[in-house]
Amino acid sequence: MKILFADRLPEFCADDLRAMGHEVEIQPDLTTADLPAAIGDAQILVVRSTKVDAASIEAAASLSFIIRAGAGTNTIDVATASARGVFVSNVPGRNALAVAELTLGLILALDRNIADGTADLRNGVWNKKAYSQANGLAGATLGLIGLGDIGLAVAERAKAFGMTVVGERKPRSAAAEQRIRHAGVKLVNDRAALLEQSDIVSIHVPSTGDTKGMVDAAFLSAMKPGSMLINTSRGDVVDEAALLTALHGGMRAGLDVFADEPSSGTGEFVSAVAAHPNVVGTHHIGASTEQAQTAVARGVVDLVRVFGTGEVRDCVNLDEGTAPATTLRVRHLNRVGVLAAVLRELRSAGHNVETMQNRILGGREAGVADIDVVPTPDDTVMAAVGAIVDVIDARIVS
Repeated sequence: MKILFADRLPEFCADDLRAMGHEVEIQPDLTTADLPAAIGDAQILVVRSTKVDAASIEAAASLSFIIRAGAGTNTIDVATASARGVFVSNVPGRNALAVAELTLGLILALDRNIADGTADLRNGVWNKKAYSQANGLAGATLGLIGLGDIGLAVAERAKAFGMTVVGERKPRSAAAEQRIRHAGVKLVNDRAALLEQSDIVSIHVPSTGDTKGMVDAAFLSAMKPGSMLINTSRGDVVDEAALLTALHGGMRAGLDVFADEPSSGTGEFVSAVAAHPNVVGTHHIGASTEQAQTAVARGVVDLVRVFGTGEVRDCVNLDEGTAPATTLRVRHLNRVGVLAAVLRELRSAGHNVETMQNRILGGREAGVADIDVVPTPDDTVMAAVGAIVDVIDARIVS
């Protein structure tokens, strides 16, 4: 397959894919505007921060797979990809430790005034009196909004500083509940309780319709006076106008992401929030350690490897199967065209095939096909399928 890298990843990633027999093209300086003309006949597109819009997807006639070398997929037009039959996968969890480390770094930098103190030292100013003011982290309460891989990695590190870590109680799987307990997170009944008792609130959620603007004026006003807000997730999760008002009121914030940050690696950036003296900011670098990028690159190689076998892992745009599909099991002789005849019969009767699996039995004389169809076939359709030459038996099994 032909693979286009529109961002920079460790060299071994491309080398490993070439060793598998793939054709790899690396264009790390592509912008969103460049991508439609550059994508050509690529079958797989790999991106980190480059935005993949509808124009790029529609320009790629051969594209079948987009890989986001990271967790969030908000920079990819997933709806257009789905409409064009293009799988979209991410590489979740591989950069969790890096983001967690930066989160703790921002908390420490705010508490100990590290950024301002360093700036004064570089300008020849000694001010021990001012920079001796700090609360300390031991005994402080850290509220986590989001208890996925990153949130739990933050919790584990915060516990080592002697902090109490709280999260929201929500319906979760037993495995997730066990991980939360193991990380030492205390669950509170709702977000209001979390904000009321937290000295520091750290955001670890993806950018979705439900989370955009989540940290608004009401959210910020519910936080404790003098508390910290940390955001290493996505910039649009925070209403920056509301945050600016809160900063003027004495709130402090550690931010790695911003609402209107440049899409390229370098560029001019003017932000009243980033420039505020109560903010310690970084340049959306949470996942940018060498360790994290190596882990993500290995994840990309794994995704391509299994995609070549017909499996799609960590896919974010698979339908969750809300339609009431019915499984039709067809036992058939292993002959050319038998399944094509079954599918023609289903199509002529107005049935849509959602998934299908065909397994050949020992001796290769016969096989069994499980076909998920919508709507449920009636007796007339079942009789027609059962009458097809080389079909042994056809029945509804679920």
